[in-house]
Amino acid sequence: MKRQGILNSDISRVLSYMGHTDRICIGDCGLPIPDEVERIDLALKFGVPTFMDTLKVVAEDMKIEKIVLAEEIKTQNPQVLSEVEALFAGQDIEVEFVSHVELKAQTNECKAVIRTGETTPYANIILQSGCIFA
Repeated sequence: MKRQGILNSDISRVLSYMGHTDRICIGDCGLPIPDEVERIDLALKFGVPTFMDTLKVVAEDMKIEKIVLAEEIKTQNPQVLSEVEALFAGQDIEVEFVSHVELKAQTNECKAVIRTGETTPYANIILQSGCIFA
């Protein structure tokens, strides 16, 4: 039994086999997930678990070099955007904004999509893994 880190075996497994520049997505409960991409469904009910709770736990266990967000989050969900910015403040992480349509297309390149119970709009992020050694 693990003593710390992510207890969810599917998330732990996916993170452990990811290499530099591989991607994983964390999405709200409405984000469409391509059939060919692994779905890790954490949604229990509306709002549980939240997008930010899930993102914080994954970010603690993953070296992240880049994040991708939907441009629409700036106007449609500034509260979550502010929380994401605060979480990554002071870290050397590239931030890219794309259209929501483009973000959904990019989920095809992800190793997995983690589905949360989040119900606020555009609470979706793609995390690109960094290199853990110099």
